[in-house]
Amino acid sequence: METTKLEQQTKLTVLKVPLYNVEPSYMPALIRQLIDTGEAHNIVLLSVWDLLRARRNKEYQEFVLNASLVLPISTSLIKGAEFLTGIKPARYIPFDFIVKLLIAIDERELSLYILGGRKPVLKRVERNIRQTFLNLHIVGRYAGYFRKRDEPTIIQAIKKASPTLLLVGKGVRAGERWIARNGDKLGPGLRIWCSDLYDIFAKRKRRPPYILFDHGLEWLWFLTQRFFYVLRIFPFIYYKILLLLYKFFNKEKKTPVQEETDTAQ
Repeated sequence: METTKLEQQTKLTVLKVPLYNVEPSYMPALIRQLIDTGEAHNIVLLSVWDLLRARRNKEYQEFVLNASLVLPISTSLIKGAEFLTGIKPARYIPFDFIVKLLIAIDERELSLYILGGRKPVLKRVERNIRQTFLNLHIVGRYAGYFRKRDEPTIIQAIKKASPTLLLVGKGVRAGERWIARNGDKLGPGLRIWCSDLYDIFAKRKRRPPYILFDHGLEWLWFLTQRFFYVLRIFPFIYYKILLLLYKFFNKEKKTPVQEETDTAQ
């Protein structure tokens, strides 16, 4: 089997946290390649706050380090990567990226499992996905906020369903770290944490306008909904200080992702 070359992506290290630069035009091919391996692949959509969390939380750090794909979603992260490495990675909008995943699965008539969210929200999400992606097979769903004792049954159900893509949303204990803790038990396929995107899929919330994303001002949109976000100014200042320290006292890495070639005889 011929392996697709991966020159279009570069793995960077920003403040000791990995980050991938993938050209958007190449992303569909990369998604197909990940699916075709038949293995488990965790995908992380990384913000500045996630990067800082990865530096202080060992469990989350291991999750990010071992992820198959870590994509930047915030302008500050893009600027920080460019400041340290000289490379300006492509930025991804979470909602649009997950739609790309669903399109890739729909085109090949593959499967999806949705986990998390309140029951009414999850039902709307399932209905809207079915109406939009006609060839996609939803092989299971389970609402969040479930009892701890039900977790083994849920994990077993996911493994048995063997979905191509597992979406995990709010209401799952430990959030994104739930994927890290149970990754070995879930079986193959792509897994991604989608935070509050279920509410957007269910049309309970609106996503920030593209014009704000284009200018890196989506935080203004979230600030109107959650005023306590103003407190993030302090970790943001800390992030800026770290960038300056690493710029002058460390050399961040920027290496092409190595291609694994088939050696089957």
